[in-house]
Amino acid sequence: MSVISGGGGISILYLVANGLVNRLSSTWRSRLQPFIFVGPALAVLSWYLLLPTLRTLYLSFFNANSAKFTGIENYIFAFTDRVMLTAFRNNLLWLIIGTGGATIFGLVIALLADRSRFEKIAESFIFLPMAISFIGAGVIWKFVYAFKPAGVEQIGLLNAVIVALGGEHVGWFTIRPWNTFFLIVILIWMWTGYSMVLHSAAIKGVPKELIEAGRIDGAGEIRIVLSIVIPYISGTIVTVPTTILIVTLKIFDIVFSMTNGLYGTEVIASQQYKQIFKFLHYGRGSAIAMILFIAVIPVI
Repeated sequence: MSVISGGGGISILYLVANGLVNRLSSTWRSRLQPFIFVGPALAVLSWYLLLPTLRTLYLSFFNANSAKFTGIENYIFAFTDRVMLTAFRNNLLWLIIGTGGATIFGLVIALLADRSRFEKIAESFIFLPMAISFIGAGVIWKFVYAFKPAGVEQIGLLNAVIVALGGEHVGWFTIRPWNTFFLIVILIWMWTGYSMVLHSAAIKGVPKELIEAGRIDGAGEIRIVLSIVIPYISGTIVTVPTTILIVTLKIFDIVFSMTNGLYGTEVIASQQYKQIFKFLHYGRGSAIAMILFIAVIPVI
């Protein structure tokens, strides 16, 4: 029903706009035509993006119930609170290790699998995690990291293997600061497939003539990769981490489903959620949202 009504509305809008344009003189038609057709899209974007942003910015200067103006007090809190500073540190770790790990692993796998007999099968399996939501991935990996007290059968995959080999069970989520790294592994697991597919497509675009010329000149495979392939696909190598960077900046679902920010695993988005929905402090939540928004804009 939504598709039918949306498609019908767009068709009617097009017919009305087209009729208005055709009634204008040629001079005014060329001047107003772009605005008439782009205007509705800009209006929708403004309504659903610009106005909420301005509203959030407005609320960020008020107290918990938005009744008293507090100036930049909420922003001072965001940059001085101990938990928030931990969240900033963790987000930085997610950005560096998560983005770098997924990009590098994807590139290496794409290079190793290029033109091999099992390339399609291998890439299909590695890309599969991309079909899973962050919450779904969190549930899967929660069983991998699951921890039970001593004397109780370990249902977590890692602890079951460790205990079976005669070792001691490990509370993975309680080991600071390594617990954040254990969560970042999930992001790398999910987004390596995305990185691999894009890099693989770019590698296939490298002219065979260049590679053959390199081999004729006596270059080995590593030299060909470093001197020919990597420079040729540099645009993709920049694009892939940019996309993953945006996802990583807003990371929330994995932390929320795995630890709920406990044991020093807080991130900016989880703090924003807690300030608004747990502590009911709309001012602080809005300020954190604006900080996250400003951090994402340069990347976009």
